[in-house]
Amino acid sequence: MKASTANNDTAFQKFLKTDKSSLLTILSFFLIIAIWKLVSLAVGAEIILPSPEKTFMAFIGLIKTKFFYIIILSSLYRGAIGFLISFILGVITGFFAGKNKRFYKLFEPFLIIIRSTPVITIILIALIWFKADFVPVFAGFLMIFPIICTNIIEGIKNVDTRLLQMAKIYKIRSDRIYKEIYAPSLVPFILSGVSSGFGIGWKVVIAAEVLSQPKYAIGSSLQNSRIYLNINEVFAWTLTAIVLGYAFEKIMRIIENKAVRWKKTAL
Repeated sequence: MKASTANNDTAFQKFLKTDKSSLLTILSFFLIIAIWKLVSLAVGAEIILPSPEKTFMAFIGLIKTKFFYIIILSSLYRGAIGFLISFILGVITGFFAGKNKRFYKLFEPFLIIIRSTPVITIILIALIWFKADFVPVFAGFLMIFPIICTNIIEGIKNVDTRLLQMAKIYKIRSDRIYKEIYAPSLVPFILSGVSSGFGIGWKVVIAAEVLSQPKYAIGSSLQNSRIYLNINEVFAWTLTAIVLGYAFEKIMRIIENKAVRWKKTAL
């Protein structure tokens, strides 16, 4: 009976912590909106900083338009393609670089160059090399790839060497070593790289769309709204991009928490 009561108390305490955390997040959003409203009133010019309600009305107007969802899906598609290419190449390259010091030393300058190159330079070069639709894909790929690759390298370095030595002594099959030692150790690093990479990549994809102007794109819509001085829509499209990025981040946090629990049970 006492054990049951203790478990109930623990569950209730967890609920209170979660509830408080959610309440603080909601309050934070309201605080941001309140500050936005106050600054908008202080500026007193909708063409410079529209109010939250005007932006929200513009957002509702966008949702009702014919091409809104096509634009969203097109931008997400470009982001996903760039991410998928960078993820596959980043995991493969990072794994070899993490296991082979010579390969890492040979490949490290390429990572440094990619990380150090300004985003705008990458976009401008992509504008010269590729068609408008592929520019955001290329820019997103070059931004995400070093993040994924570096995380995989760090994950390989953090694999417990004692487990590897024990597996070698007992002549464990290679497939079991990769599945039961490498995989649980790498999962948190992969998910961290995915979360950081897609967050940065998403912003780069939209920035590349602004300059490359594909037919259906959030970036193109932002640029068109700016040209026609429709500032409400500029903020509405920005809000759309933020909501999509935030939704992905929340999904990744949930997956990351589950992966950490799986790692504990696997090890």
